[in-house]
Amino acid sequence: MNIVERVKKILLQPKSEWQIIATETTTTGELYRSYIIPLAAIGPVASIIGMSIVGVSMPYVGTYRVPLGASITHAVVSYALTLVGVYLLSLIINALAPTFSGEKDGIQALKVAAYSSTAAWVAGIFALIPMLGFLGLLGLYSLYLLYLGLPVLMKTSSEKALIYTVVVVISAIVIFFIVGAISNVFISYPSSTMHMPGMPGMR
Repeated sequence: MNIVERVKKILLQPKSEWQIIATETTTTGELYRSYIIPLAAIGPVASIIGMSIVGVSMPYVGTYRVPLGASITHAVVSYALTLVGVYLLSLIINALAPTFSGEKDGIQALKVAAYSSTAAWVAGIFALIPMLGFLGLLGLYSLYLLYLGLPVLMKTSSEKALIYTVVVVISAIVIFFIVGAISNVFISYPSSTMHMPGMPGMR
């Protein structure tokens, strides 16, 4: 599987690509090595550059550059928890399948969790320029990918696909909210009342 081609097709031709993905034979390790690990790294790597080299513009403060050590720690923790989070999400997808008239299959559930996350991971590139961080909302396209993928891979009925998606999305929000909360512990920003432009770390 060519990772670039898979990214392009799952983003631009998701309906037909999910059909292909459903028939592919793979393992948890292979899926992580060939797809999850490299794609999930986009956001964390971009965040290091964005926070510590480009800098974060703050009202009344100027451009604040997070210390490199802090941004690296934040990125590593976020990355590691994301890798775990994808697997946890797949377990939830698999466990819920029978509830929505679907079939349990661990590998298929991991495929859904991984490939539906593609848009969110690719959108992580916008972390390179913090002021464009709002474009990361384009990653919400992953919700649509999830909606399309669940009935194909987990063989749930199309009538129940929407509610299945909603339940999985809620689970994903909880998981990745925890990921964000834990990783953000390692990042602190100055208070505008305590720092002024021109101080160390400012521009």
